[in-house]
Amino acid sequence: MMIPLSDTPDRPVLGVVRSASGRIWLPRVAGATAQTALAIAQRHGLPELIARVLAGRGVGVEEAARFLEPTLRALMPDPSTLTDMDRAVERIARAVIAGEKIAIFADYDVDGATSASVLCRLLTSLGTPPVVYVPDRITEGYGPNAEAIRRLGDQGARLIITVDCGATSHEAFAGAKAGGLDIVALDHHPAGENLPPADAIVDPNRQDDLSGQGHLAAVGVTYLTAVGLCRLLRQKNFFSRDRPPPDLLALLDLVALGTVCDVVPLVGLNRAFVVKGLEVMKLRHNPGLTALSDVARLGGPPSAYHLGFLIGPRINAGGRIGDAGLGARLLSCDDRMEAERIAALLDRLNGERQAIEQAALAEAENIVAVQGETPVLVVSGAGWHPGIVGLVASRLKERHRRPAIAIGFDETGRGIGSGRSVPGVDLGAAIRAAAETGLLLKGGGHAMAAGLTVMKDRLAELSEFLNTRLEADVTVALANRALKLDSVVTAGGAKPDLVTLIEKAGPYGAGHPEPLFALPGHRIADSGIVGQGHVRATFVSPDNQRLEAIAFRAAEEPVGELLLGRRGGNVHVAGALQLNHFGATPRVQLRILDAADPAECRD
Repeated sequence: MMIPLSDTPDRPVLGVVRSASGRIWLPRVAGATAQTALAIAQRHGLPELIARVLAGRGVGVEEAARFLEPTLRALMPDPSTLTDMDRAVERIARAVIAGEKIAIFADYDVDGATSASVLCRLLTSLGTPPVVYVPDRITEGYGPNAEAIRRLGDQGARLIITVDCGATSHEAFAGAKAGGLDIVALDHHPAGENLPPADAIVDPNRQDDLSGQGHLAAVGVTYLTAVGLCRLLRQKNFFSRDRPPPDLLALLDLVALGTVCDVVPLVGLNRAFVVKGLEVMKLRHNPGLTALSDVARLGGPPSAYHLGFLIGPRINAGGRIGDAGLGARLLSCDDRMEAERIAALLDRLNGERQAIEQAALAEAENIVAVQGETPVLVVSGAGWHPGIVGLVASRLKERHRRPAIAIGFDETGRGIGSGRSVPGVDLGAAIRAAAETGLLLKGGGHAMAAGLTVMKDRLAELSEFLNTRLEADVTVALANRALKLDSVVTAGGAKPDLVTLIEKAGPYGAGHPEPLFALPGHRIADSGIVGQGHVRATFVSPDNQRLEAIAFRAAEEPVGELLLGRRGGNVHVAGALQLNHFGATPRVQLRILDAADPAECRD
C-alpha cells in the first residue's frame, strides 16, 4: 500500500531528520506540485503514485499522456536548425557520392564510441566504409592532435569527421587545413566565440547555435547529422531500388547507450532516444552490443541502469587501461565471433580496471584519514593510472559527499588528475581559475567534473587555492543535503505491477531523477554481505509481507553498518524499487540508498 506524504515541503518524511548517512528525508512532491499530481491523476485516470512521479519531475497536466508515450516524430527537430548542419551534410554527401575516403576521429569514452559506430555503420551502408581512429588516453589525450590527423591524411583520407570532440581543436584543425584536408566536427562540448578552422562545426553548445538542443550528447548530434545526410542524399536521387536508404531507427540502440553513459539530461528528445533505443536493443540486432550484454550477464529486458552500470563501464575499460579503439570496433562489428572476442577482452579489462581502482581508492582513503575531511578532497599517488583517477574521485565524492580530486603522478613529477563535484559547487570554474593563475599546466571542465595537469611541487598550493575558493559553497551544499522521496510504501504494496507503472515514466537519469520510496518501520529479518562489499537484506512489514533488498558497496558505510547491526530490529529504509528478472518470475527488489533508526533519527 502507499502511504500519503505531507504536502508541507519542509516536514521530514517519517520524521527522519538525520539518517544513517546524515541526511534529512523530505517529500519531492508538496504544495503546488501536489496539486498538479492530483490534477494529473484525475484528468488522465492514472494512479496517484504515478501522477506524483510525473509531477515531481516537472510534467504538467496537459503533457502527461504524451510524456508516457514519447515519440521521435513529435520530438525530433529539423536537423537544419543546428548551426552549420547544412554545410556538414553537404560536405559529407559530396564525399559519399564521389567515393572519397573518410576518416572518423572519435573520443575514447562511450559517447565517442557510439557516435563513431553510428557514423561508421551509416557510411558503410552508403558504400563508403570509413577509417575510425580513437586516440590513446595517456599518450595522446583528449581530442584531435596534429600528428594523428597527418597520418590519416597520409592514409588517403580527404575528409575527417570528428565526433564528441573538435569544437576547441584550433591547432589540429589548422594543420589539417594546411595539409589540404576537409574537416567536419560533430561535438556537444561548450565552444568559445572563436572556433577552429573547419568546413563545418555542428555543436548545439556553440555560442551562435539557437537550436535549443544543447542537452544532446554527441551521439544525439551524430544521429541528427545522419538524418540530415540521408534527407539530402534522397533529394540528390542517391537512393534507388538497388540502393535503398538505410534504416536509421536500427541505430537507436547505440544512441541510447551513448546518451545514458554521457549523463546528459534524460528529457525531451534524449528521453525519446533512450525509450526507443531500448526497444531496438531488445531485438539484439547489433552483434557487439549483444555480445557485451551477454558477457555482462545482463538479466531481463535492457534498461537505462544496464546501459549505465553494466555495458558502459566495459566499453570505457578499453579507453581507460587498454586499447582505446576497442569500444568503437565492437559496436561497429557485424562478425559474431569477433564481437564475442572483443566483448570478452573488454570484460577482462573491466575486471582489471576494478582491481586497479580499488587499490588506488584504498590508498586515497588513507590519505583522507590522515589529512581529514577538508572542503575539497585533493589526493594523489605515485603511479596511479590516469585512466582510473576520475573513478577514484567519484568514489571519494560519493563517500564523503564533497568535491574530490584524484591525481596520479609519474616519475617526472607531472600529474594527471580528475575531479568530481556535488550540486551547488562549480568545480570546473575553480579549476579554470587555477589554470589562469598558473597553478596548473592545463585544466578545465564543467560544474560537476573537471580534469587537470599539475606539477607535484604545486600540489599544496592547488589544494589551498581550491579549499579557500570553494569552502563557502561546500559548507552550504553539506547543510542542504536532503533525500527527496516520492512516496512511502510497505513491502506488501511493492508489487510488480506498481514497478511496471513506475518504469513507464522512465527511463531515469540526469535531469529526470529515479523515483525513491521509503519503507516505514520494517523489521530486518536477515542481512549479510555479498559480492564486493554489497549488503543484502530482507525486510518484513508489520502485516508480515517480505521484500528483498540490496545496498551496493555499503558494507563499510553507515547505512550498511546499520543494516548489518540491527538484524531482528525495525528500521526506516529508503531506495528505488526495481524488478529482478533472475529466475522464472520477476520479483520486486529495493535498491537501498539510505536507512534510519526510528529511535535515533529525530532531533
